[in-house]
Amino acid sequence: MKAKSASCRVAMPVKPSERHIILDVLRGVALLGIALANFTEFSLYSFLPTEATESMSTVDVDRIVRYLQYTFVDGKFYTIFSLLFGIGFSIIIANAVERGTNGFRIFYRRMVILLSVGFLHLMFLWSGDILMLYALLGMLLPLFRNVSNRMLLVSAFGLLAVPIAVDFTVELSGIYPSASVVKLQQTYCDKYGITDENFAYWLRDAKHYSGTFKFLVQGALVRVQEFIDGNRYFKVLGLFLLGFYIGRNRLYADLESRRPVLRQIARYGFGFGLPLSLFYAWSIMNNCPQSLGAHSVLYFTSVFPLSFAYVASICLCFLRHPRWGIFRFFAMPGRMALTNYIGQSLFGMLLFYGIGWGFGAETGLVYVILIAIGVWIVQALFSNVWLHYCQFGPLEWIWRMLTYGRVFNLLKKKSV
Repeated sequence: MKAKSASCRVAMPVKPSERHIILDVLRGVALLGIALANFTEFSLYSFLPTEATESMSTVDVDRIVRYLQYTFVDGKFYTIFSLLFGIGFSIIIANAVERGTNGFRIFYRRMVILLSVGFLHLMFLWSGDILMLYALLGMLLPLFRNVSNRMLLVSAFGLLAVPIAVDFTVELSGIYPSASVVKLQQTYCDKYGITDENFAYWLRDAKHYSGTFKFLVQGALVRVQEFIDGNRYFKVLGLFLLGFYIGRNRLYADLESRRPVLRQIARYGFGFGLPLSLFYAWSIMNNCPQSLGAHSVLYFTSVFPLSFAYVASICLCFLRHPRWGIFRFFAMPGRMALTNYIGQSLFGMLLFYGIGWGFGAETGLVYVILIAIGVWIVQALFSNVWLHYCQFGPLEWIWRMLTYGRVFNLLKKKSV
């Protein structure tokens, strides 16, 4: 009878009252950073030839904004999101163990649903999707569940450093792993008439979704190429494991006792990461004059330390002023991270593509950044209102029901 009782226990998601607000705050910050990074591509500014960007009235300011973007934004916020993903995995497993349920079955079901959402997002909304990669790599996390803390850290930082070895090898051998994907993408572009001349303007000029879809398909292949050339899978999995370490040891749950460590991370992260990020930005602005391997070393020593410094600084600020309203303002969109991430793609399509208002390929970067900030503010306001009445974001609600195989009340219960 006892065994039967255990098997009948019902798996449940984390209740809103059980959430740690600092994790939601960090998700909200990451969403803002991702908007600042992604809207450069939504607006088609990243695809424009040099002569087009140089002819814009905002060209001088845009150069400064681009440099600041590479310094403070590029790579930093997907790093934070990836850490949070690993922490989330540890929370799912810990809660399942506490309730005597099969946490891995729940986690894999969750990943399959995320994979499906990512595929639909990639193919029909925006080819810059990250969810599919998260889902596929997330399925590897249970393999590390019995690894010691020491080995978790060694594996995490080892994976983060692997791209350096890969890029030096590619440079010496002259063999590029993404060559077959590039060839397939070029074949597809030739078939539908997507050329170097119209590439930057295609999505703006396509007035029907069929034209948009053609571009998104080749964009999916470009995304695969980016993951291969950028060694993104090694980086993301390494960050997942680092997040898993943080979550398994519940380092986020007692920030006060970690204050000295957080100060060290912030001090060294900014001390080393910021100067090197300034050099990293200069390097990209000048077409990476150093070797591929050297650029990979520069990425490792600039992007990751500065990202970790962001996290530590936010945690320290939260410790000092836990009642600041700004933290709640950031936490609400963080609680609806999936909804808001997909929502940013809908905003981007509506604002910049030809099937929407068609502002793409003609908006200066400084205005693109202001639009991105505006979109995030709208999402934050919407999230604060929505979560005043509801327990979950709309996509989070559906995701939970599909994961746990039961219906959850969306609306909050009114207190009597």
